[in-house]
Amino acid sequence: MTAPPPPITGRALAPVLVFCVAVVAVISSLGAPLVPAIADAYDVPVHDAQWSLTISLLVGAVATPVLGRLGDGRHRRTVVLATLAAVLAGSVLAALPVGFGELLAGRALQGLGLGLAPLAMATARDALTGARQRATVAALSITVVAGVGLGYPVAGLVADLGGVHAAFWLGAAVSGLALAAGAVVLPPPPDRPPRRLDAVGAVLLGAALAAGLLVLGEGDTWGWTSPALLALAAGGLLAAAGWVAWSLRTPAPLVDLRLARGRTAATAHLTSLLVGLANYLLLASVPLYAQTPETSGYGSAASVVGAGLVLVPFSLLSVAASRAARALTDRAGPHVSLPAGALLLATALGLYATTPTGLWALAGVMAVAGLGVGACFAVLPALVVAAVPGRETGSAMSLNQVLRYVGFSTGSALVAAALAAATPAGAPYPSAGGYTALALAGCAVSVLTALVTWLLAPRPAASSEPRTPATA
Repeated sequence: MTAPPPPITGRALAPVLVFCVAVVAVISSLGAPLVPAIADAYDVPVHDAQWSLTISLLVGAVATPVLGRLGDGRHRRTVVLATLAAVLAGSVLAALPVGFGELLAGRALQGLGLGLAPLAMATARDALTGARQRATVAALSITVVAGVGLGYPVAGLVADLGGVHAAFWLGAAVSGLALAAGAVVLPPPPDRPPRRLDAVGAVLLGAALAAGLLVLGEGDTWGWTSPALLALAAGGLLAAAGWVAWSLRTPAPLVDLRLARGRTAATAHLTSLLVGLANYLLLASVPLYAQTPETSGYGSAASVVGAGLVLVPFSLLSVAASRAARALTDRAGPHVSLPAGALLLATALGLYATTPTGLWALAGVMAVAGLGVGACFAVLPALVVAAVPGRETGSAMSLNQVLRYVGFSTGSALVAAALAAATPAGAPYPSAGGYTALALAGCAVSVLTALVTWLLAPRPAASSEPRTPATA
């Protein structure tokens, strides 16, 4: 059993967990408003600089189940602190004025931090009780999304004043603070042996995701019919098929796909993937749009801090929407709250497709998107908990988080591919049609999400599966 934490650290546990998850969410997705500055600093095309965001999300997708398995037992505290130390090291490496390859390596290390959210939730479940436990788990779920915009204006201001490397030094300082707070406050985990790590599953999952994202990100550069790209796509499909087959056969898979069976589980996991994808079509493209010079015919010539401020309404409204969505779910059921959130996101993307001409319009788009994304992600933890036995909650939450990051990274890679394809030969910036295409694609995905969740989500009176309150 876990020893109860001392009174002071016990009271500090919930805010420290939220702080650590918010820090790694901000740092791991820090590339979004800095992509144009990174392209200038390293003299690379914007679609290559986009990998400074995509690689963190890719690593996060694979790291989430790996860290969840390594931390599922007596070594959880050690795994959390070691991961925060890796994020700190990656922040320092990204901050150093070295090559673009070293920057990507640092960003990959920072992406490891995205795997901490399920461990933080598991810590809250073990160390907290009652309403405090439920509120903390729900806050951690939404913090992964809300943290995206909260640190961007500060990082943008630092980047405007001291350059892109100064922004990563700020990330190093904040991640060091998170590491110190975690070392003081994190309680010892339950004394149970961790489950065996599925190394084969980790390799296959990583290979499939890396191949797929490379195909999306480099297709325009290599040529969509080039032998190298086709071979990479075939290899990625084989790795994905092998991972699915392996995960369904092995007794202790890295990600247990069998936990996605049933209407409730399918709703939670499919929503996480689709909303994550549509969400990052916005988050990865809006800062680029805002910073494009007005001479392009559509940009606002915003600074890095200006682009960061555009994302703040997204974070604030996603937090506000989370409480309202849980209340709506308790009153009407997830078959109402999830489609409502997805339709709000579709509305935001529809507005984005009209090619807004100013920062205030972009901020309004992100505010509506925050309402939709926050409403969806706040409901998912309760659906996951309701769909599986208590002993499988950690694995099911890990699967949901993996699918969220797969959606994030795919959305980021699609932004790079679409904007590269929309950039005329010799032109410095893509045409406005590239952004319109991304917005319409995201709108279609969001409408599909609304339809799927309305059809699949359990009804309070008709569902035969056990249901817990949405505040879980």
